[in-house]
Amino acid sequence: MLTKEFAFNFTNEWINSWNCHDIDKIMIHYDDSIDFTSPFIIQFNNDPNGRISNKNDLKDYFSRALNKFQDLHFELLNTFLSVNSLIIHYKSVNNMIAAEYFEFNDHGKIIQVKAHYLNSF
Repeated sequence: MLTKEFAFNFTNEWINSWNCHDIDKIMIHYDDSIDFTSPFIIQFNNDPNGRISNKNDLKDYFSRALNKFQDLHFELLNTFLSVNSLIIHYKSVNNMIAAEYFEFNDHGKIIQVKAHYLNSF
């Protein structure tokens, strides 16, 4: 079960690693067997499923996003906590409102992400 302390620490580390544009700090949160879905994958990877299923491909995808959005800065709005998952609600690139669902394994690594964006697609 995730604790409030874990959720607070994870959320701040995750937001800060993105705002520092530090790909290694970003990737430390993800398990090797990550299952990541996002409508941006459809655009950037030309993948109609919008899905990435391994950490190396996710790192490449994130690296390309950091290069494309050089002024990337996330602003935390809310964090929602459940048993083994949380949702981070934040202001993303180009002031898009985003909510990402994160599911964690027993080691505190992310095993599943579903990214959502308000009225953007």
